[in-house]
Amino acid sequence: MSQTVPGLPGAAFLECGATGATFESERLIGLSPAGKPLLARYDLEAIRDRFTPAAVAGRPPTLWRYEEVLPVRDRACRVSLGEGFTPLLESPRMARSLGVRRLWIKDEGQNPTGSFKDRGLCMAVSRALELGARELAIPSAGNAAGSTAAYGAAAGLPVHVVVPTDTPAPILAEIRALGADVQLLDGLISDCGRAVRQRCDEAGWWDLSTLKEPYRLEGKKTMGYELFEQLDGRLPDAIVYPTGGGTGLIGMWKAFDEMEALGWIGGGRPRMFSVQAAGCAPMVRAWERGLDEAGTWEDATTYAAGLRVPGAVGDFLILRAIRESGGGAVAVPDGEMEEWVGRMGAATGIFAAPEGGATAAAVPRLREMGLIGAGDEVVLFSTGSGLKYVGMEPLA
Repeated sequence: MSQTVPGLPGAAFLECGATGATFESERLIGLSPAGKPLLARYDLEAIRDRFTPAAVAGRPPTLWRYEEVLPVRDRACRVSLGEGFTPLLESPRMARSLGVRRLWIKDEGQNPTGSFKDRGLCMAVSRALELGARELAIPSAGNAAGSTAAYGAAAGLPVHVVVPTDTPAPILAEIRALGADVQLLDGLISDCGRAVRQRCDEAGWWDLSTLKEPYRLEGKKTMGYELFEQLDGRLPDAIVYPTGGGTGLIGMWKAFDEMEALGWIGGGRPRMFSVQAAGCAPMVRAWERGLDEAGTWEDATTYAAGLRVPGAVGDFLILRAIRESGGGAVAVPDGEMEEWVGRMGAATGIFAAPEGGATAAAVPRLREMGLIGAGDEVVLFSTGSGLKYVGMEPLA
């Protein structure tokens, strides 16, 4: 189905994030032969002179403004609902409360389905459409399933989702309203992933699991480009990011590398901080122990569905970004997430999901650890709307 469009070169090749082995990009491909995520690489030197901040500035305010460093070659295959370029809102009151110089909240709840998942899934669905996928499937803790259902519907592709039985009711209603086939499973997202993998093998569905195809990462990385534009050509001192599968954190770190190669920024980087739930914190445990891989967290529990990810295929990439940036990882209990959802709302007017509350709850801990200082400019990511969680109660 794909065709080359002048000015949209797409990815030059794919590279295994672990081994560095390279693969051609113009076919449906999941993990590398090593079982690790594949990263899209671009000929940045070829576009450096024309893909500039000035060239981008007047484009429509969606993530597609960065089309030169996105993988979709054929504009006709773009599946868009207006995702990206979400508000970056400053809160002096929260800055004072948290003891930092400046504090910003990136409100990803203003994406089309109320979640940052739209960034990744619009790109993954668009690329799957371009490369000839016929049916899509995804395991999810909630929001990714709703997003896949939305973009699959827009693309005209059937969608199959497998989600835990305790997925928030508003998300289940959304998935069903958008026409996806839903299977409820009594377990975690890891159990849902095994069920999806089996059906993909049997029925030929295309698996859009986190980092098990190369292109969700490409949509998520646009958050890094947006921060640069919205902060008038600079990056913050610290980024505090709620981490389940970690695609957004990895994606932004990739974006900063691309931006340096393009001449947008120098070698400086924000310190990247991963926030997890106390009841499911494999990255925190691995970071504290100096490990390169996180392994699996047993008996994962938290009401923040997006953080209830006991094992991430991109764990080594998350840990690499944290360490290379001089950042860190911290876990917060559900009760503190809930408290900070309210405090953030009262201070800013943003009704955040628990994952967003977790980022604010993390800052006092990071201050105590000496990882964030009083003079820092900090960006918190509120990754989804609190409306998705109405009726859910903290577990601790």
